Amino acid sequence: MSLLGLLTTVRTNIRYTYAAWTTCRKSSSQSSSSSHTDCYEDDIKEKILAASLPFVVELGWSRSALGAGAQAVGYPGVTHGLFPRGGADLVLYFQRTSNLNLVEILKEMEIKQRESPIPPALFVENALQSRLKMIIPYLNRWPQAIAIMSLPPNVPKALATILTTVDDICYYAGDRSVDFNWYARRLGVAGVYKATELYLIQDTSPEYEATWKFLNRRLAEAVQIHETLCKMDLGSAGPKDAVTSAFVTARNILGLNWSR
Repeated sequence: MSLLGLLTTVRTNIRYTYAAWTTCRKSSSQSSSSSHTDCYEDDIKEKILAASLPFVVELGWSRSALGAGAQAVGYPGVTHGLFPRGGADLVLYFQRTSNLNLVEILKEMEIKQRESPIPPALFVENALQSRLKMIIPYLNRWPQAIAIMSLPPNVPKALATILTTVDDICYYAGDRSVDFNWYARRLGVAGVYKATELYLIQDTSPEYEATWKFLNRRLAEAVQIHETLCKMDLGSAGPKDAVTSAFVTARNILGLNWSR
């Protein structure tokens, strides 16, 4: 497979795998009644998850929040049993819907970019800030969300979430690279996002100004590191191999098969 084909498959598989965990699966091998039942159950889950988010601030990312959400939309509190991962299902729902909202923001930013171009780094900075601001309403409970998604069973889905986020940002920022840059940029943006996320949860400055300054500094550093790596000759390929290996490791954790 060509490098272009490989990277196209990477993007497709990341998005397909992520979507497969969160959307109703329709298969031609299923009977129509079975498919309808599955979608009906998924629809109920979506309603409960959406209704549960307002309870997170008080009850955390928990089965209690899910139970309260179920009751809020007219289902028994015990309906939280539909979510075997408990709080992790609620965190993943928030991450998924936030990423969908981010895509809409990125599309608008892309249109404005055509009319009034800005440097790609500034585009990425604005995009990351938009995504991080979605966490703010749940900031007092976000350390719990991070802890939940750090548990071994939840790590693959957490990785899929962050890879989807950075892939969308890089894509709409204009990155169409089909070489080492594809890996380096996405890992760089992912690192900046996670570092800023951790800074945000302890920031007490007005309007989180310290966080946005931190984000700006980390991105500037990431750009410098990326430029240095790209200037290295083939005899100094070790760091480049390390970057690529890190991304491949993430792929393996996700269980993606890129071979065709």
